[in-house]
Amino acid sequence: MTHYARSSPPTLLTLLAHELRWRMLQLLLHSDLRVHELVAACQQPMNLVSYHLKKLRDGHIVRTRRSQADGRDVYYSLNLLHMRALYEETGEALQLRSHTAVGALPHARVLVMCTHNSARSQMAEGWLNVLGQGRIVAVSAGSHPGSLRPEAVVAMQRHGVDIRHQTAKSVEVFRGQAFDYVITVCDQAREVCPVFPGGGQRLHWGYDDTTQHDDPAQRQAAFDVVADQLKVRVEHFLTSISTQEQNA
Repeated sequence: MTHYARSSPPTLLTLLAHELRWRMLQLLLHSDLRVHELVAACQQPMNLVSYHLKKLRDGHIVRTRRSQADGRDVYYSLNLLHMRALYEETGEALQLRSHTAVGALPHARVLVMCTHNSARSQMAEGWLNVLGQGRIVAVSAGSHPGSLRPEAVVAMQRHGVDIRHQTAKSVEVFRGQAFDYVITVCDQAREVCPVFPGGGQRLHWGYDDTTQHDDPAQRQAAFDVVADQLKVRVEHFLTSISTQEQNA
């Protein structure tokens, strides 16, 4: 006789057992979006989209962030770290084991854009090149480049990734070059530079500005958190394009 340890479905299954919530999850898996962008993509009324977004927020699958370019705007993004934990919980409840290895990756060129190209975009570049198995060529640039932050170097070194050789560059350096993906990692870059000539698919992975802490320890901790979050985001991105390649 089979014995069931749970009397209710796992949280992830409950939250996603609705067509509109599932659709919004699929959209947010690829890019952070504002509510009016979700309304347009889902072709549903604002009040209905807002209601189901609240359900996802209450379940800690979706989180919000004020735009750093226009504080009146709010971005919605997935809490991928929490989703991974819920996914594993679901597998345990169903006595399933997942295999998450990335299959054959396509060759792709990726440009990661930020304002100063000093932290978030540099860490994303490092993760893409390290996890991309030599098939992903990633570079990063900024609209107003500064210099590589030492906290970013330290945060990546925790994972054994050395980005000391990377330098901050202007996006103008890459004008006229072709990219398969152009990824913005700060709201300012997305909203100020909505179009990149020669760019391929546009994605937005927004993160809080890691430099906005006066205390050095808190600032380094913020860098560490974003490095962890970017690793999960890049892993998902690579799995996604690998699956697309296999199904092509």
